[in-house]
Amino acid sequence: MHAGFARLPEPPYYAVIFSSLRNGDDEAGYAAAADRMLELAATQPGYLGAESTRGSDGFGITVSYWASEAAIAAWKHHAEHAATRNHGRKFWYEHFELRVAKVERAYGKPTKG
Repeated sequence: MHAGFARLPEPPYYAVIFSSLRNGDDEAGYAAAADRMLELAATQPGYLGAESTRGSDGFGITVSYWASEAAIAAWKHHAEHAATRNHGRKFWYEHFELRVAKVERAYGKPTKG
């Protein structure tokens, strides 16, 4: 499996889909914060994995996967995550949308190996 794909259990589980358009300010600060948030999320109970991509135009999507809605709520209220989220809203994003979905089915094409 390509390193960009999250290794996930069989459904059901939850997906938090964060779509954003960066404003281009403080690229180094943003990159450091994004790395830290993925590192921190990975230590949270119920975290299953994440997949993320960003285009050269600043549009990106990060999908984090969680075992339950309670795990998502706990992550939302984690103090460091909340502070970073608030900073991002003020300084890094031109626009963003967040969606939460329950994954009922999942399938794909495995890589040859």
